[in-house]
Amino acid sequence: MSFPFEIFKAYDIRGKVKSELNADTAYKIGRATAQWLPSKGIVAVGRDMRPDSEQLASEVISGLRAEGRNVWDIGKVTSDMIYFAVGKYNLAGGLVITASHNGNDYNGIKIYRDKVTPVGLDSGLAEIRDIAASIDDEKPELSGSYEQKNINEAWIDHCISMIDASKWPEYRVAIDAGNGMAGAILPYILPKLPLQSENMYFDLDGTFPNHEANPQKEENLQDLIATVKSHSYDFGIAFDGDGDRAGFVDDKGRPVLGTDLISIVSKYILSSDEGSKIVHDVRTSRATRELIKEWGGEPVRTKAGRVYIGALVRELGASFGGETTGHLFFKKNYDADSGLIAALMVIQALSESNRKLSELVDEYRRYVMPIEKNYKVANKKLVFDTLKEKFSEYQQDELDGLTVELKDAWFNLRASNTEPVMRLNIEAASQAQLESLLLDVESAIEAQG
Repeated sequence: MSFPFEIFKAYDIRGKVKSELNADTAYKIGRATAQWLPSKGIVAVGRDMRPDSEQLASEVISGLRAEGRNVWDIGKVTSDMIYFAVGKYNLAGGLVITASHNGNDYNGIKIYRDKVTPVGLDSGLAEIRDIAASIDDEKPELSGSYEQKNINEAWIDHCISMIDASKWPEYRVAIDAGNGMAGAILPYILPKLPLQSENMYFDLDGTFPNHEANPQKEENLQDLIATVKSHSYDFGIAFDGDGDRAGFVDDKGRPVLGTDLISIVSKYILSSDEGSKIVHDVRTSRATRELIKEWGGEPVRTKAGRVYIGALVRELGASFGGETTGHLFFKKNYDADSGLIAALMVIQALSESNRKLSELVDEYRRYVMPIEKNYKVANKKLVFDTLKEKFSEYQQDELDGLTVELKDAWFNLRASNTEPVMRLNIEAASQAQLESLLLDVESAIEAQG
């Protein structure tokens, strides 16, 4: 069987189980990672709840140990717990077996090196890929040690240290874990918080029987929306499959955009750290950028993708960074992202505002911005060329895809790094302006579709 080079993506490893990502490949990735990691020391391995994750984790661990690496097996965890383990215990690296929000026919591996540095295709993953492809089928003796390690209590203590829940009202909320890994850790922290929560889909089930565990898609929030509205809850929270992203629904049952969450947390962060840089991706609302400046911060724009945002947060010494998909990064969390810490920080910010979540969203969302739209396109280059020509009179840049800035509107179109689609983010001062611009952009996309 040929080596599956195609499963090595921009940010991590993702592939269809058995046909693309199997036990043999996982073993070779473990060996390759052990060879590549720059630092000596322990490597942590965790996994999600997918049916084949335990086997893949076992093979990764065997590969690491075959190269002499000592391994901590931290079991079923959210991805952000691996990031925490690497930072808290100064480990040489960490790997978590997960395909995040992808369906149950997929699995994957996220890799971090020392100092909680994500390993993407241009920061080591390409080298790991090439080393793995060169490894033959001979299996050396396992010379590295193996230890099972439970970090749940340390993780919860770390998360709690980021907030002051004594200031919270006793919010009534609904929480949708999407049958993902958040359902394993939330029962440890909820008793420590002044929340009355209705817990939805907390059972771990990697077949995702209720809905896809991706809170960025509105169709996956319908049960949460219905629950919030029917019980007049203060808000709802939804987590993705591996628990490193959180999405919100406000008290009116409306999905809260990722850019709104960046605004809400930025206001809270800047209240005690005025002048800090706030990193954001190219899809962030113009309103969020304006608000950060008004609150005394400095917005810094970069490519979409958790690898890029986390790296820039660290490079700049920024207190906070956010991606509009819901990945939120915190300096106090080893510059890494966390769904649980993001949820706690949003609640902290909300509690100190003395406002309803819907009121904050309405105040901060100055323009009309729909949820990200996706398009399947045959020739992406032709689409970009058509749009560049069509909007040639306006300011453009190609930091990540194509961004066009008009006087009262803007849009960004970029090719996804995780799916075979193009993603459009668009915003305008009014609904009429939005619809007019969207018609122009979609006509260019459809002409080449």
